[in-house]
Amino acid sequence: MDRLVTQSDPPSSILPAAGFQGKAAESSDKSIQHPANCNLVHKFSAFNKFILYENKLRFYIVASNASDSRHRIVKIDRTSQTDVAIVEDDTDYSGKQMSNMLKMLEDGNKGSGGLGKARVIFGIAGFVKFTAGWYMIVISKRSVVALLGGHYLYHCENTEMIPVPSNHKIERPAEEQRLVNMFKQVDMSKNFYFSYSYDVTSTLQNNLTKPERFYGTRWPFNDRYVWNFHMIAAPLKDSPATGARRPWLLPLIHGHVDQAKLTVLGRVVFVTLIARRSRHYAGARYLTRGVNEEGNVANEVETEQIVSEALTTPFYFPPAGPSTGEYQRRPSPQYTSYVQYRGSIPIYWTQETTSMTPRPPIEISVVDPFYVAASRHFDDLFARYGAPITVLNLIKRREPQPRESKLLDEYTQCVKYLNQFLPDEYKMVYRAWDMSRAYKEKTQDVISYLEDIAEVSIQMTGFFHSGAEPLAHCLHNDNFEENEHCRRSILLQNGVCRTNCVDCLDRTNAAQFVFGKRALGHQLYALGVVASPNLPFDSDAVNMLTEMYHDHGDTIALQYTGSALVNRVETYRRMPHWNSHSRDIIENIRRFYANSLLDADKQAAINLFLGVAAERSLVLPPKRGQYQKWFQKRHLQVLYDVIECSSALCDFVNVGGEFWAEYYRPLLFTSLGKHFAYSMNSTLKLPGKTLKDISYSPFLPHSTHPTHHPRLMAGVRRWIGTYPSSQHGFSKKASSSKQEVLKTDMPCTDNPRSSAALAKRLLHPDVPVEEQTEYLKYVDQCFALLEACNDEAEPEDKEIYERFVRKSKGIIEEGNSCDIYVTYVRTMETEDVDTYGEDLVSTYEQWLG
Repeated sequence: MDRLVTQSDPPSSILPAAGFQGKAAESSDKSIQHPANCNLVHKFSAFNKFILYENKLRFYIVASNASDSRHRIVKIDRTSQTDVAIVEDDTDYSGKQMSNMLKMLEDGNKGSGGLGKARVIFGIAGFVKFTAGWYMIVISKRSVVALLGGHYLYHCENTEMIPVPSNHKIERPAEEQRLVNMFKQVDMSKNFYFSYSYDVTSTLQNNLTKPERFYGTRWPFNDRYVWNFHMIAAPLKDSPATGARRPWLLPLIHGHVDQAKLTVLGRVVFVTLIARRSRHYAGARYLTRGVNEEGNVANEVETEQIVSEALTTPFYFPPAGPSTGEYQRRPSPQYTSYVQYRGSIPIYWTQETTSMTPRPPIEISVVDPFYVAASRHFDDLFARYGAPITVLNLIKRREPQPRESKLLDEYTQCVKYLNQFLPDEYKMVYRAWDMSRAYKEKTQDVISYLEDIAEVSIQMTGFFHSGAEPLAHCLHNDNFEENEHCRRSILLQNGVCRTNCVDCLDRTNAAQFVFGKRALGHQLYALGVVASPNLPFDSDAVNMLTEMYHDHGDTIALQYTGSALVNRVETYRRMPHWNSHSRDIIENIRRFYANSLLDADKQAAINLFLGVAAERSLVLPPKRGQYQKWFQKRHLQVLYDVIECSSALCDFVNVGGEFWAEYYRPLLFTSLGKHFAYSMNSTLKLPGKTLKDISYSPFLPHSTHPTHHPRLMAGVRRWIGTYPSSQHGFSKKASSSKQEVLKTDMPCTDNPRSSAALAKRLLHPDVPVEEQTEYLKYVDQCFALLEACNDEAEPEDKEIYERFVRKSKGIIEEGNSCDIYVTYVRTMETEDVDTYGEDLVSTYEQWLG
């Protein structure tokens, strides 16, 4: 083990430190007995507070846990211009022992100014080097965004760049400053997340059922989603590959994290959404398209939806106790998760932006008849998620000018070619559907069709549930002890649904919301919260999930294109907001501006941040693999086995980290308003909600968008039809008989002012027969008017019109056909002859002749 004291330390300070170090290591080995298969899980609480001491020769970083019961120290040398010399002490110190250690270091470094000034930081994101000298990236501000199993997830609010060499010599200051400014274009204060005790780079199912997944590897995290991996790996490339996690060096994911809670009649359910953006082939919209030679696609995002009930804070239940003889923790059955995947179409295609057109033409740059890059991509999906894989392709099928349809034909042929070599039970399920055309032509209900696809996909892949099926489901059967259909084990997700459109933004986000909404119903059903997995729209739960996916889609779109979503879920539900059209125009203009003028600088900054060489594609030759056996057979095996994962889950909860001191902070006064679980977003905080709504179920629909009928009078007719009428079976005899029955039920009293008589009059008011008759006439008149409102005339007028038509056609009817007209003229002959004169009478006589 490397020592922290240097040659400048006095000899007297070396011996106590060495003696204490040995005792601490010996005591820790005796007190903690780790299982043989869980070397990477620490029973101690995590380090989440750091103090940085700085002098001219070195940095000292003191790491502490939340309760200040454990401390560690790290030394970073500042004398070298080319290398970063880091010395780590793996010994755990108590508070008193760390004070003695710092005092010895203060005495040993008097020649260089002692320990130097101290500052509080929240971790180190890594080290970066441009033209000369290294910089240390420290996290200076954080905020809590989610809580999982007693583990906090944080958002990086602010970072600082500190030069590591004390005498930083820069030979090319202009170039150095240009690279520093380019590096800072990747804003680390937006959409970067980390956790001290929870592996945010992996899914919940991976964390709970595969604790050994990083055993023997160099890094104890999934480096695909660690955006500061280059800053972590570059200074530690010469260190031994131990696989141990360095608590002061934090892996950061780039994407989106959101959490809200459902209040279900007193029960609290947490809904967490985590989006992880891959660092491979990352960049701007028009500059990263399709797939690269390694099989990595553009705009690759893994979205995980975690639904859990907060019965207990950690991932486990406490031991049952001496009465049952069980002294080990039990896995909490209150955690579920569902994983989705989005990524660009895995073929070689590009879009040139030199012409400054809003929609550049799509060109297939390389035609590979064997689809080598796509085969690597799908083989990697089998390795990460297992089988089966559902491919949901939402690009357009028919266009006036072929654009997206080029990709449709090529992608369809690609999946068809690769599927012919897969075994029948592992073939990819390919679904191509023109979602945009179905919405514009109104030939299909977009949301309902996507829900059907989602249901089939979820039934194929499943989702993760950390416990057995609730007992309430089994109680529906009388002999539930013998019910074979009741699930007694955990549920695992094997396989994934891969969704894409052209940009993997608007249509993809709407489809993933529908999948998430369908998965939410199954997750709540598995937790025993709802009686059916079918959740109605316009309920508080679905409205909250819609807002979460809107934020999720806007964040992913801003990272990839520089603008928010254009078409949202309400658009495909045909319920757009009144300002949606103007907002879409603004977002399209913003997207066009960013893609045309800013993407080049953005791509250069991302490449510098990730450590991607600009000439890498020219240096590395294209890789070739087998054309028929493009997959590895071990990747087609069951990735998550129920028996193995159940055993690993039990091992994990028995060696997992203690959460009590970190989460509840027993020695610190904390007001309820500052507690994250209390102040997080909830269904009770939706617009228009009050405390009275706590007794209202969030799964009941309350539509705020009434249905508009094509004919107003049809709705009025149905409304009138709900009331009784003389034409629809209402009779006075029935009314009188009903009143007689009510009178016989009420007790008789002689005093009309008694309370009994008053209650009788109030509960059963007496309606006179005259009022009932008048009401019936009014209703009958309304029905008569309604019968004549469908563009029809009154019966008498209709008869006169028909007679006039027949007479104009020369049809002679029996009898006098103009009796009505003759009667009308004769009635007014004596009254109006003085008014109109004799001309009217003579005209009438001529007409009769």
